[in-house]
Amino acid sequence: MLKYAIGFILSVILTVAAYTLVLIHISSEHETISHPVLLAAILTLAVTQLVVQLIFFLHVGAGRGSGWKTLIFISTFVFVLLIVLGSIWIMNHLNYNMTPDQVSHYLQTQQGGF
Repeated sequence: MLKYAIGFILSVILTVAAYTLVLIHISSEHETISHPVLLAAILTLAVTQLVVQLIFFLHVGAGRGSGWKTLIFISTFVFVLLIVLGSIWIMNHLNYNMTPDQVSHYLQTQQGGF
């Protein structure tokens, strides 16, 4: 139970820290913390939160056979990441090979004409 309590407390602290950073950013009308710094801080807190969740709640890296669990988790994560990034790349480049006539026809049918 101690590990669950520690994981819960760390998760709450990381969540409150991210919320506080955004609250400070918004209440100061975007002047106290710049957007790039805020983005980097939130991403760092999110990755830290992920590691806390994996260690304390999903028990990745603990006990016998943890190497296999970690390897399976990492390979699953890589496959999902490849599928998501590949899908986003394909969706962003769908119209790349269309001719101007095809683009005009597509726009007319989708938007009701010019």
